[in-house]
Amino acid sequence: MIKEEFQVANLGAPQNSQPVMSTVVNIGTEATVRDHIVWSLFNTMFFNPCCLGIVAFAYSVKSRDRKMVGDKIGAQSYASTAKCLNIWALVLGLFVTIGFIVLLALVLPAASRAVETGMQGGRGY
Repeated sequence: MIKEEFQVANLGAPQNSQPVMSTVVNIGTEATVRDHIVWSLFNTMFFNPCCLGIVAFAYSVKSRDRKMVGDKIGAQSYASTAKCLNIWALVLGLFVTIGFIVLLALVLPAASRAVETGMQGGRGY
């Protein structure tokens, strides 16, 4: 019985009378503005019909600058324009690439047949 009373007595008030310090970390709930700079760089390097990739990259950089200044509305506007330009650059680049492959697949055999028939007719070198 004495042992139980002793344990309860030790669980009393803290020995240190200083106030407890705490740290508060505020985490923003706002969504960040995506600037699409990597996508713009990819379109600039690989799919760049009508220089859309370069223009999209410029808008992405402007969006990043606006975001660093703290202008979220301006950053979102530039990012939206960059996204639209990136979509168009990607679609046009894919169409050009696929068209080039189809053109090579259709024209190359026809050209080789024309050269072959020209050689057979004795007009070749």
